[in-house]
Amino acid sequence: MVILLSDPRVRAVPTIECGEPLVRLPADLCTSAVHVRAGLAARLREADRLLPAGVRLRVVEGFRPAERQRAIVASYTAELCALSPGIGPDDLERLTSRFVAPLDVAPHVAGAAVDLTLVDAHGDELDLGTPIDATPEQSAGRCFFAAADLRPAQRAHRDLLAEVLASQGLVNYPTEWWHWSYGDRYWALMTGAAAALYGPLAEEAAA
Repeated sequence: MVILLSDPRVRAVPTIECGEPLVRLPADLCTSAVHVRAGLAARLREADRLLPAGVRLRVVEGFRPAERQRAIVASYTAELCALSPGIGPDDLERLTSRFVAPLDVAPHVAGAAVDLTLVDAHGDELDLGTPIDATPEQSAGRCFFAAADLRPAQRAHRDLLAEVLASQGLVNYPTEWWHWSYGDRYWALMTGAAAALYGPLAEEAAA
């Protein structure tokens, strides 16, 4: 059973902020400026090193300010309300959290998560089954990491991504194949850690 970010067990995880700074990822891992916690950055560099020749990681988003997180939640919530008029607040939060985390537990706001994919030697994205940020509705559920109706090459690419990232201690959010985190409350719950390492950060932290 998939544990969502809205699950009370995630909110119950304490955070003991370790104080690690945000750092900018190397330009060869992203196409624009991406900031993450220093410990996560080191793990991403090592994961990239472990990939086969001609394949690289490409990170498209890391730290996300709280205001941007609120805006994404509001937009997707409105989309779900339009699709399901009369939906109750509990169901709405649960469905929303398949695609975007509630602000108080959002890994991106802590600098603890990345959205990423794989690219070839020319910088072209490999086929992992859906675009990054495809919603469950847009992708008919194929955004879930374990979606059953993938072609063999798509499954192999997802498995390769998981192999190198999991080797560095990252965990996947199973409704989004592209979302991986380290040090946040969801990571702590999934790995059995006593507490999260990283809490929410102000936008100025990435300056």
